[in-house]
Amino acid sequence: MPVFVWEGKLANGTIKKGEMEADSKASVQLLLKRQKILPTKIKAKPKQIVLFEQKIKTKEIVIFTRQFATMINAGLPLVQCLDILSSQQANPTFKKVLTQIKTDVESGSTFADALGKHPKVFDSLYVNLVAAGEIGGVLDTVLIRLAVYMEKAEALKAKVKSAMTYPIIVLCVAFGVVAVLMIFVIPTFKDMFEQFGSALPGPTQLVVDMSHFFRSYWWAMFGAIIALIVAFKWAGKQEKGRYYIDNTLLKLPIFGPLIKKVAVAKFTRTLGTMISSGVPIMDGLEITSRTAGNVIIEKAIKAVRSAISEGQSMAEPLAQAGIFPGMVVQMISVGEATGAMDQMLSKIADFYDEEVDAAVDALTSSLEPMLMVFLGGIIGFVVVAMYLPIFRMAGSV
Repeated sequence: MPVFVWEGKLANGTIKKGEMEADSKASVQLLLKRQKILPTKIKAKPKQIVLFEQKIKTKEIVIFTRQFATMINAGLPLVQCLDILSSQQANPTFKKVLTQIKTDVESGSTFADALGKHPKVFDSLYVNLVAAGEIGGVLDTVLIRLAVYMEKAEALKAKVKSAMTYPIIVLCVAFGVVAVLMIFVIPTFKDMFEQFGSALPGPTQLVVDMSHFFRSYWWAMFGAIIALIVAFKWAGKQEKGRYYIDNTLLKLPIFGPLIKKVAVAKFTRTLGTMISSGVPIMDGLEITSRTAGNVIIEKAIKAVRSAISEGQSMAEPLAQAGIFPGMVVQMISVGEATGAMDQMLSKIADFYDEEVDAAVDALTSSLEPMLMVFLGGIIGFVVVAMYLPIFRMAGSV
């Protein structure tokens, strides 16, 4: 939709300027007249070519949400809040989004509908919670809950990333060290061994052959790695491929239990936030399933939603899914019976946040020695294999 730069007068003669997104100049004129502004100049804004837009971080959305809630609670009008927050926004991409939302609200859209036009910034969970807050007249309370939810969700994501970062770094270092040995160091030893004129020991010959393969077919190995990454990403976009990958991840001996705990924490935190904000449980389950991040868990949540629509309780289909621990099922059953489902889900989420913390610490402490042994074993084997001929020659002398 094109953007127009306008200038107009208020009834008291004050000159106002601004920008507006609309279908045509006529639409801009109509919208300005609704705001009791007499337009004197309207022209299309020249399109700017932006090669790389600045990414909008979760932290920026959280800060916006908290500031917006404070302003709404203080009694400021919606449009004025958006105007203030967009004007002081340092991120140009986010500023553009907030300006468009302000224009849509001025044009008569609800705040939730205006947010829904930017799904890459405000997901379905955010939009639906805002819609519930608008309908119930508790927008400020809902926004505070949203900010807390996003902060905890981001903290959970950071914990998982920290658990994955260490092994990836160690494996990359191991690959780099081996590559340097194979490409630069081993050929030097090979030239020296050829002067001996005798057959090389088995381990030494294996390392020399691997070095030759590295040097001769490095392009094929590099291409194979890229092909595997592309194939993995492609498979992840296919229904069957994603199902197989997600199912395998849940069954991994070390990472599987961690992934399940993260999924339980995310599911309970999301659903609890939505129910406490006034979103119907059926809508909450639908949105929660889309944000699960794992096909197996997504199908389990959809099965729960389908069972509830048929009159069953929530605990029964959760137990049948076989993914959620018995403690979670029992606590949700108690929450249903007492009518305090949102509070019970929040308690489960808090508990599993702590469980994820403990699992990440245990994973890091157990992986560290294993990776050190792995790295030391590879480098040690290469070093010993290279010195075997020298030891043999020294023994014969």
